[in-house]
Amino acid sequence: MKFGVVIFPGSNCDEDIIYVLEKVMGQQVVRLWHKDHDLQGVDFVVLPGGFSFGDYLRSGAIARFSPIMQEVIQYANKGGYLMGICNGFQILTEAGLLPGALLHNRTRKFICRNIHLKAQTNNSMLTSQIDLQRALKIPVAHGEGNYFAEADVLKSINDNDQVLFRYCDEAGNITDDANPNGSLENIAGVCNTNRNVFGLMPHPERASDSLLANEDGLALFESILSMVKA
Repeated sequence: MKFGVVIFPGSNCDEDIIYVLEKVMGQQVVRLWHKDHDLQGVDFVVLPGGFSFGDYLRSGAIARFSPIMQEVIQYANKGGYLMGICNGFQILTEAGLLPGALLHNRTRKFICRNIHLKAQTNNSMLTSQIDLQRALKIPVAHGEGNYFAEADVLKSINDNDQVLFRYCDEAGNITDDANPNGSLENIAGVCNTNRNVFGLMPHPERASDSLLANEDGLALFESILSMVKA
C-alpha cells in the first residue's frame, strides 16, 4: 500500500508516522510538501500532528489553505482514504471534511501524557479489527483537543455510527475523569458519513514500537492493512 504523508511548516510528527508505516508496517511512503499539487498516486493520505504554521489563528486554520489541500479535498470527496492525527484532525475539521471543531482544552493547558481510549465501532477502515472492549494506551499532545459539535451534529454522528474513539480509563470505563480535554461525550476521533476520512487526537504512531514499550497503536495500522488485504 502506498501512503502519502503531507508535511506542513511546523509539522513535527511526520517522521514518526513515516517511520511506523515504512519500518514497522513495511509499507511504501512518499513525502508530500504542502506546496505540491501532486498526490503521486497514493492509496492513503495522512495529515500528521504538529503545529502547522505555528498554530496561529486557530490550529489548522492556515494549513487548511495550503496548495496541496485542494488535491487532498478532491481526493477525499472522490472516496480516497484520508486520516488526520492531532493537528491533522484539526485541519480536517477546518477544511469541512469532518464534522465538529477542536477547541482549547478545558484546563487551558497543553496536555502531553498517556491516556486510554476505546474504539466505538468496527465499521471503519481504522477500527475494523480492534476489540471494542479493549482500552488502548495512546499518548496525547495538544492544547486544542476539546471536541465540540452543535447538538444536531452530535446527534447525527452518533446516529450514523461516526464516533470512532472515546476516552476511557485503564479499565475501559468512559467517564468524565478519563476525559483529558473536555471533549463532548469523551469523543477522541470521528469519521465522515462516507467512512473514508478519519480524525483522532491521540497519536497511535507514538505507541507502535517495542522500543517505546507500547505497541497499542499498532491496532489502528493493522486494521487499515487488513482491509486492504481483504
